[in-house]
Amino acid sequence: MAADARGAIVLSARSLSRDYPQGSERLAVLRGIDLDLAAGERVAVLGASGSGKSTLLHLLAGLDRPSAGHVTLAGVRLDELDVTGRVKLRNRSLGFVYQFHHLLMEFSALENVALPLVIAGVRQRRARREAERLLERVGLSRRRHARPAKLSGGERQRVAIARALATRPPVVLADEPTGNLDEETGAEVYALMLEINREFGTAFLIATHDAVIARGAGRVLRLDHGRLGPSPRDSA
Repeated sequence: MAADARGAIVLSARSLSRDYPQGSERLAVLRGIDLDLAAGERVAVLGASGSGKSTLLHLLAGLDRPSAGHVTLAGVRLDELDVTGRVKLRNRSLGFVYQFHHLLMEFSALENVALPLVIAGVRQRRARREAERLLERVGLSRRRHARPAKLSGGERQRVAIARALATRPPVVLADEPTGNLDEETGAEVYALMLEINREFGTAFLIATHDAVIARGAGRVLRLDHGRLGPSPRDSA
């Protein structure tokens, strides 16, 4: 795939494939995918439920290993790192926003956002200050001490976005980030992601089945039968 000309490549995949055993055969979920994501780019991966979007994101994040091919994140090949190395690189260079927020329920919003910084070795006081700034940016300064159970679905996703940005990574992967929200709240959360993309220069790769969400991306790709290619809009 051709990269957006705005910046250097921050995430790439080459000949990426993933299959799983199914009885005496193997089920091919992804087949020879090539992908480049440039700094500051917004790319949507459009596909039906079960098409392999989550599998693709997990491979790009180093949360799963490909059957063939490799992924390069921030100039480093994931297959050349051990488990510890992948964790460190992921914490430094990648944010993740899930359909379900995956916040720690026993922690406040502030503590959830500060956690990636603490894991990265940032002192507690500085981590909390940065978390406060990010929560203010996503409109949740007054809710910083609330635990997830006291937050609405949209507020939880805003906290998840702030957490994904905590280490100022060059890349954020979002897996159906509005899929668990009503239409109005989902539109608000997506608008926030677009603002963050423009303001922070963070590259976003967003997996979605929602064509409306995909239209807000700078480039739209379609995942179909394990293969990734330009959507009809982008190939026109």
